This record gives sequence, C-alpha cells and structure tokens, in this order.
Amino acid sequence: MAPNRLLRAAWFLLVGWWLTPVVLFVAWLLHLPVVTIPLGVKLVNQVPRVLTLKPPIEVHGLRDPDGRPAGRSGDQYPLLVRAVWFIFVGSWLSLVWVLVASVLAISIVGLPVSLWLLNRLPFVLSLYRY
Repeated sequence: MAPNRLLRAAWFLLVGWWLTPVVLFVAWLLHLPVVTIPLGVKLVNQVPRVLTLKPPIEVHGLRDPDGRPAGRSGDQYPLLVRAVWFIFVGSWLSLVWVLVASVLAISIVGLPVSLWLLNRLPFVLSLYRY
C-alpha cells in the first residue's frame, strides 16, 4: 500500500531533502570503480523512494491496456540497450540533470520542477522505468 500524500510530504520535509543528496553522492562514488557500478545504479534507481517515499509503479495497481500490471521488468528496455545508454549518455546526463534539479530546488517556485526531475532520474541514468 502506498503512503498517503501527507506522509510523503512530511518525509520530504524532514528526511528526503537532505538524504537524497547523500544517497546520490554515495551512488556516484560507487560509479568510480567498475565493479561497484551496479550498486551505484541501484541507489540512483531508489531516488524517488528516498526523496518522497514514492512507490514503484506496480505498487499503485496501475494496469497496461492488455491488463498486465504496469512497471514489470518486461516493460524495461533490454539490458544491453540500457548499458550502452548508461556508458555513453546516462552517466554524464544524469549528473547535469541532478545539478539542474538542485539549482531549481533552491527556490519555492522551482521546487515542483526539481521534484519532477529527481523522480525521473533513474530513467535518465539507465533508462530504468521506476
């Protein structure tokens, strides 16, 4: 069951706003040695949950037009495509994405856009649909 909006807002105000940059810093440190890249990607994929307790799509009970639960692993891009994207685009684009989101988060007006950007970070990094 997904947390209600009030709980998610309280989490963001008390924990998510400061814990997310820590998680992202650790994730990018894990991207330095090749053997720990999967752990770093896994941490980045959890950013929506760390930021606002946003559950994965399948928790919401959403369904595709064919009746299958949305967000299953079959809906992801193939691993090879995701790996190539990560190496050539996602690794640097996700850093720019986070920097833009951080600058926008400084102002009240930019905060909603910042949250939107950070919730899409897993897709920008590795084409992972959260």
